[in-house]
Amino acid sequence: MDLLVRARGRIFTAGALTLALTLAIVAAGVAAASPKLTASRPATTAVTLLQLSSDPYTNTTSQHMTEVEPDSFASGTTQVDAFQVGRFFNGGASNVGWATTTDSGATWQHGFLPGTTVFATPAGPWDRVSDPAVAFDKKHGAWLISALSLLGGRGAGVLVSRSTNGGTAWDNPVTVSVIGKNGFFDKEWVVCDNISSSPFYGNCYVEWDNAARGDRVLMSTSHDGGLTWSAPLHPENAQGLGGQPLVQPDGTVIVPFENNGGNISAFTSTTGGTSWTPALNVAKAHVNTDGGNLRSGPLPSAEIDGAGKVYLVWEDCRFESPCNGSVGPNDIVMSTSTDGVTWSAVQRIPIDPVGSGTDHFIPGIGVDTSTSGASAHIGLTFYYYPVATCDTSTCALDVGYVSSTNGGATWSAKTQLAGPMSVTWLANTSGGLMVGDYISTSILGGVAYPVFAVAAAPTNGVFDEAMFTVQGGLPVTGGANAASSAGAANSTNSTTPVKLTAY
Repeated sequence: MDLLVRARGRIFTAGALTLALTLAIVAAGVAAASPKLTASRPATTAVTLLQLSSDPYTNTTSQHMTEVEPDSFASGTTQVDAFQVGRFFNGGASNVGWATTTDSGATWQHGFLPGTTVFATPAGPWDRVSDPAVAFDKKHGAWLISALSLLGGRGAGVLVSRSTNGGTAWDNPVTVSVIGKNGFFDKEWVVCDNISSSPFYGNCYVEWDNAARGDRVLMSTSHDGGLTWSAPLHPENAQGLGGQPLVQPDGTVIVPFENNGGNISAFTSTTGGTSWTPALNVAKAHVNTDGGNLRSGPLPSAEIDGAGKVYLVWEDCRFESPCNGSVGPNDIVMSTSTDGVTWSAVQRIPIDPVGSGTDHFIPGIGVDTSTSGASAHIGLTFYYYPVATCDTSTCALDVGYVSSTNGGATWSAKTQLAGPMSVTWLANTSGGLMVGDYISTSILGGVAYPVFAVAAAPTNGVFDEAMFTVQGGLPVTGGANAASSAGAANSTNSTTPVKLTAY
């Protein structure tokens, strides 16, 4: 397979797959929206990538040009993406960038949040930011980007930036919570209740953890479009990180997360966030190590369908052998729930055959909320190594995509979106080489728009790692490859370490 080498304005091949990498970046006005980027649907014989943004910062304390760790959310004809820009080695980034389409992916605008860090325009009070997540509050007409604010390498606060013009102009952030010098906040997420019949319509919820207290999970609620936030509450037994709250049509909030014992767990609220149930286990995460000193792990990715069914995915090796924590293959697996309490048996998503030696990791799931149940449309984007047993000099990093039109019962064949990339092209962090602790897929007008980091070889010590989507999106077609819970092997890897994702 041809090694992908990317430079602006050129077209490359990865095997038989043609990647047209389009860059239209405007450098002026980092706090304002850029001119729109015009995109057309690619031919069916090729996947065309559209670069959404590029790191404009020049501070010598972080790594440039790097963009990592995207989230996205779609509503109506609008999708907003958010990501770290200018990654520091020991935690956080120079700022959070955003990219927005208001016309179902035909054109995109991009920019960088104001009032966050000392590098932002206008400057904010914080040294760094990290862990961006996106939500939309339909009742109050507000788009929200949550972020972790850092002093040095320590998570010191949780912020929410608001946009009331459709996601192309952003206010200075609101503070959700701050912590003293002996605390360490980490890995926040945000969601809003957008069902008009819900008793809690217009509520928004932020989740994060205090790593200095054993990753104590905290929840805060807003009733006014993210302008003000309640004092945080701690759900009993909730110690971990990576929570992704979701809201069912009746207003029930379900929060799956990775707990400190190596389990995937979840807790709920039926009271609009005034109280939370104790966390319960969903499943044990059995994980082999991803090679190449890559920063990764079994943080879950979760989405919800139109009827309130939750789809939860993570990387897992229980269907592979060996499954003992060594460098080796992982699958992407899925469990579902309609109430956040009872969860289905863990199923293997059939991206590659069992025993293929392929390693799959860092999934980002998207679900079309106009569909549900046995007809739910799902898009799943992920990174993978075709050969799992690799090291920093040999790992070939790809991006892939599969879809389902029957709630995950069967899946399409894999589509390669990008790669292969050398992991040495990625931003370096204290937790490993980084594309992100998470990526994202959103379904916009029935079409999947993933957002993910793609890298090329650094030039003169300057990285070339930026945010991309697929021009025109990806079809959600499904296929005949059946998911199954059969064949899970006994694993000797019973625990997975939890790391501070702000580092």
